Amino acid sequence: MTDSSRLAVGDTAPAFSLPDDSGTTVSLGDFAGQRVLVYFYPKANTPGCTTQACDFRDSLAQLNDQDIQVIGISPDKPEKLAKFRADHDLTFTLLSDEDKSVMKEWGAFGEKKNYGKVVQGVIRSTFLVEPDGTIGLAQYNVRAAGHVGRILRDLA
Repeated sequence: MTDSSRLAVGDTAPAFSLPDDSGTTVSLGDFAGQRVLVYFYPKANTPGCTTQACDFRDSLAQLNDQDIQVIGISPDKPEKLAKFRADHDLTFTLLSDEDKSVMKEWGAFGEKKNYGKVVQGVIRSTFLVEPDGTIGLAQYNVRAAGHVGRILRDLA
């Protein structure tokens, strides 16, 4: 994946409409005028993704205090996201991008290194969309553990 296909601070956040874990369509536009943290993760109910989701869950009050909403997006089917939500008491929006079109548009799907090999896959990424619809924070290839704490420090 080339850096030119990645989003950067100041870029306009690409619009999307995706089904949530109950099958209801949610659009980025539904959050117009709000700060939204959009994060992309590879697969629900796997160790790293669960750690990251639970960190977002546990830090949601701190993020909400900064008027930040959270949206997690993965290629999982809505039914799997519903199980993920139930298994871990997740209290933020989970969206399904089965065809990975939104991930590709945001630069969160492409070539990455996995155990030393170059593969195609979801690139664990996080973006802060500002109230004006621009990207205020763009992070690619983030580590699941401790990531939310680093975001909170960066925003402080």
